[in-house]
Amino acid sequence: MFTASDHIWMARALKLAEQGLYTTMPNPRVGCVIVKDGIVIGEGAHLKAGEPHAEVFALRQAGGHARGATAYVTLEPCSHTGRTPPCAEALVKAGVAKVIAAMVDPNPLVAGNGLAYLQAQHIEVASGLMQAQAQELNAGFIARMSRKAPYVRCKIASSLDGRIALNNGHSQWITSEAARLDVQHWRAQSCAILTGIGTVLSDDPAMTVRSLNVERQPLRVIVDSQLRISPQAKILQGGNTLIAFAQPDDNKANLLLATGAELLCIPNQDNKVCLKTLLSHLAHMQINEVLVEGGEALNGALLAQSLIDELLIYYAPKLMGSAAKGLFDMPAFTHMNQAIGLDVLELRQIGCDIRLRANPVYSVKKPVNQTPS
Repeated sequence: MFTASDHIWMARALKLAEQGLYTTMPNPRVGCVIVKDGIVIGEGAHLKAGEPHAEVFALRQAGGHARGATAYVTLEPCSHTGRTPPCAEALVKAGVAKVIAAMVDPNPLVAGNGLAYLQAQHIEVASGLMQAQAQELNAGFIARMSRKAPYVRCKIASSLDGRIALNNGHSQWITSEAARLDVQHWRAQSCAILTGIGTVLSDDPAMTVRSLNVERQPLRVIVDSQLRISPQAKILQGGNTLIAFAQPDDNKANLLLATGAELLCIPNQDNKVCLKTLLSHLAHMQINEVLVEGGEALNGALLAQSLIDELLIYYAPKLMGSAAKGLFDMPAFTHMNQAIGLDVLELRQIGCDIRLRANPVYSVKKPVNQTPS
C-alpha cells in the first residue's frame, strides 16, 4: 500500500514531531512534510499549545506549490476549531491532492472526522503508515484521550541484584552521572513527576529538570496520606506542586497552602490515597505523561493495581545485598503464575549502566488493593 518513498517522508515527519517533545503538552507532538514531484516543498512541527499546527507551518512554506502535492502528517489533521482553525480545512484550501496520516487522532472531537472530511472534498487519504512509531511518540496523549488517564512511566535506579536503596535508606548514587543525565530527558518530556512521601522524607529531592534548557517544569505530585511533608521541603519550592492526601490536618494544610502547593484529598477505603483517582484527576488537568520517581512502596502499589504502563529501569553494575530495599514492595506470591511478566521494549547501555524499557503484562485477575502511606 505504501511505497519506500512514503516511508522516507513519514520518517522525516516523525523526526520533525520530536521537536515538540518537551513543549507541546497538553497537545500531541505532530510533524508534517509536504512533497511534490519527489521534492519537499514544505515542512513543520507543532511546538506549543495555542501556536499553529504542523500542517500550517508546512503549508506556509509550500505556498502555492502545495496544489497537487502530498502531505505526510504524523497525526490525522484536526477537523474542529480549538485554539486554532481546523487543519483539514487548510489542506483543502491549499489544494493538496493526497494526505497520508500515520495514525487516526484518538481525540473524540476528531477520531476519523478529519480524514472523512478530506475524502469528502475529493482528497485521497490513507492512514497507518509507521503507526507504531507515531503512537509511541504520543503515548500519553493517546492514553488520556482513550482511557481518561495519563501514561505512567516508572523510573527506577537499581543495582544488578534489584536493590534501590540500602537498608538505612541511603541511595545516592546507585547509577552513573550519564544515567542521571538521561533521566533529565524523561523528566523534561513528562507533564508530571510523581513521588511518595517516603522518598521526600529520606532524600528531600527537588524533582526538577536540570542540565537541560527547558522553558517548562513538570508538575510535581506527592502521595502523602497523612500530610507528613515539611513546608520547607525542596519539592515545594517554587510552587507547581500537588499533594495528594487522605487524612485531613487543617493546621498542616494551611502551612502547605502557604507555600503555593495545591492539596487534593482523595482517600480510599483504607484511608490512604486512592492512586486511580489521583491519575484520573491528573488526566482532568490535561496531564499526558507521568514519570514516577518513588520508592518501593509507591512502585509496588502502582504495579499491584496495574497502573504502570512502562518501566524505565537503570541497572548499575553493583551488588547491594539482600538486606537492601527492593524495587517493589508487594505481597508475597505463592505461585509463579502470579508473577508479572514484562514485554521488553529496549535494552541500551547508558555510560556504565544498562537501561531497560519494558511494559508490564498484567493478567485479568483483580489487582491487589495496596496503597503506600
